[in-house]
Amino acid sequence: MRTVPEDHYFSAEPASADERRRVPVTLAGRDVVVETAPGVFSPDHVDAGTAVLLRTAPPPPAAGDLVDLGCGWGPVALTLALLSPGATVWAVDVNARALDLVRRNADLLGLDNVRAVAPAGVPADLRAAALWSNPPIRVGKPALHAMLDHWLDRLDDDGEAHLVVQRNLGADSLQRWLTDNGHAAERVASSKGFRVLRVRRGKGTSTR
Repeated sequence: MRTVPEDHYFSAEPASADERRRVPVTLAGRDVVVETAPGVFSPDHVDAGTAVLLRTAPPPPAAGDLVDLGCGWGPVALTLALLSPGATVWAVDVNARALDLVRRNADLLGLDNVRAVAPAGVPADLRAAALWSNPPIRVGKPALHAMLDHWLDRLDDDGEAHLVVQRNLGADSLQRWLTDNGHAAERVASSKGFRVLRVRRGKGTSTR
């Protein structure tokens, strides 16, 4: 029996075959067709948590730098770009296949304001007006906390993050951790077993 290597959506180079397919989805109120593939998060549809985030988050800033942290094939980044054509959207992921899919999908939708990059590809002096994320909870708490600390520190003074986390995967404990680490974190929505947290950078953190 052939052994199939295990993939994680946070793998840098997925081991599964890069078999592209087209999937119809609704983003920013528009019915569109996007390209997906195995080896990325939720390749067949917009997952339930992301759908809750997209439905409940406030309109993004019209200009500035907007970050989708853990972009996958791009539902959040593409939505941000459609809603805010005057902004620059940074789709950030460690998964090279996911980044290629975001670039392809931005082309398919005629979006020229999306930059799909690995974390190191984001300019060091960038300060985000908004950050939206369905963060990779399954990387484990130490890695998740380090990632959030780093990216929340890159919000500008008026910037806000909106994070969606499944209740059963620790949404409430994550909110407590954020608060204990000096960030202003509040639950602003709850639906289908998911919490949406609005987070502002703590006053004690630095924008370098």
